[in-house]
Amino acid sequence: MDAKRFSAHQQAKIRRLSTPQPPTSDDEAGEINIVPFLDMVVNIMMFVLATVAVTFVSTSEVKLPSFRRPGPDQGDLKLTVMLTNDGIAVKTAQGNVAPGCEEYGSGLAVPARGKQPDGEPVYDFDALTACVARLKALSPAYQSEAQVRIAASSNISYRSVVDCIDHVRSGPAGEPLFPEILFAMPR
Repeated sequence: MDAKRFSAHQQAKIRRLSTPQPPTSDDEAGEINIVPFLDMVVNIMMFVLATVAVTFVSTSEVKLPSFRRPGPDQGDLKLTVMLTNDGIAVKTAQGNVAPGCEEYGSGLAVPARGKQPDGEPVYDFDALTACVARLKALSPAYQSEAQVRIAASSNISYRSVVDCIDHVRSGPAGEPLFPEILFAMPR
């Protein structure tokens, strides 16, 4: 078989088409280079993970108040602690606890020690703990009492309510005072 010979013009065209050409700008437009984008995303993720604040959440078990028909008084303490703008009011079945927690009478059992710059009252929770411990020690019948009702004015912070719960649950030595928390509406 006789090999067909190409003309000089055809050979030049074959050589020109078979040699690799550098890609033109039109060829590069078909592909997206995502490496710089991935570098940026990885750097942002590292920054976010390094600067995120870890939040610890704790839970406080509370019991819902139950409806009971009025019956004969069993001599319960029926302790209620109310957080107000002026201090902490403590009430029992016998009446309002007077300032100092020595006797029953009018006034706030634990007056506020002042106000924070945002207007939030500064409470003396250690005095509250001493007050409820004194009330629990008044009678042997109160020793088995475990419930306390906590009420707060609408502008009292959640932090203050949680501090109140912590201080009425146990005494300074860790002894249980009123571990069962009920929430009440302030009147």
